[in-house]
Amino acid sequence: MLRNIINNFRRLDWILIVAVFLLFCLGLAAVYSIDLGKEGSGNFGKQILFGVIGFSLMFILASINYAGWRVSSRLLYVLTLILLVAVLFFGSTIRGTRGWFNFLGLGIQPAELAKVVLIIMLAKFFSNRLQQFRVGKHIIYSFFLAFIFMIPVLLQPDLGSAAILMGVWFILLIITGIPKRYWISLILLFAMIACFAWFFFLADYQKGRIETFLNPTSDPLGSGYNVSQSIIGIGSGWFWGRGLGFGSQSQLKFIPESQTDFIFAVIAEELGLFGVILVLGLFSVIFYRLVIIARRAHDDFGLFLVLGIMIIIFLHMFINIGMNMGVMPVTGISLPFLSYGGSFLLICLAMIGLAQSVAVRR
Repeated sequence: MLRNIINNFRRLDWILIVAVFLLFCLGLAAVYSIDLGKEGSGNFGKQILFGVIGFSLMFILASINYAGWRVSSRLLYVLTLILLVAVLFFGSTIRGTRGWFNFLGLGIQPAELAKVVLIIMLAKFFSNRLQQFRVGKHIIYSFFLAFIFMIPVLLQPDLGSAAILMGVWFILLIITGIPKRYWISLILLFAMIACFAWFFFLADYQKGRIETFLNPTSDPLGSGYNVSQSIIGIGSGWFWGRGLGFGSQSQLKFIPESQTDFIFAVIAEELGLFGVILVLGLFSVIFYRLVIIARRAHDDFGLFLVLGIMIIIFLHMFINIGMNMGVMPVTGISLPFLSYGGSFLLICLAMIGLAQSVAVRR
């Protein structure tokens, strides 16, 4: 027993763990810097607590055989769907979104859990039918696995998380190698969903964010204020930055949601281009190690599980950095391992733990 634990400990991908830990420390430094300008905030201490719990969870999940999640995927799917529906009635509303349960003073967001559970469910579905995706019904079945989660998430409304759920399904579907004749059908389907969501699901402030994305300078003091201040912060960092705790945009509270959605702008302002290169470099290491783990996976379920994890981290990174730079709509998507927040950090570290489980049993 002890020998197996030691062997598994040695087989962990330590390069991946170190890259994730360094990103967490970088985000922790940014949260501490922002806390300096907020009396009595205490987010720095909370983030440390979340980190300790998250890394412990990562090592626990790495020690559990990932194949067990395949067996319990349906139960996890049903329980998560119940939570997504329940939060619409019993959840707390934050910034116009009813998506959190309050537990011991902490906010728990079921939409973040739904992303991981959807990966597990799709990994099982795709690995069982990898050679059958030339039959259109299997594409439809897999779509409804994601769409059933999307409905309560859109009703919160949380457009960003809904886009991540659909993006995971779509990219994994592409990896299966579906016939080209299905591409046009899927594109038309997405167009119809987008039109339907615009008229019936999106709130006015979400429509305003999309309109601001198309024309960022149309309302710089209103709907475009967040993006304008973020761009100013990024541009004022130069190469070495202004130094931690000395960023004018972040310390004077010009950048809204600086610890969550716009933490990249804080890092760019206070650590400059050097900090940006460091962040992108560490993410590159994470993606590289995840690709290696996926290639060495023992079975197709492990392969799709790791690919789904990589897709979620990439989409979060791409959308978050894009909206900080004004090239993507502001959708409330956090930056993995860097943004402040308990639920999201725990889920990100849990996903790394699942990937480590695949790496140990390669």
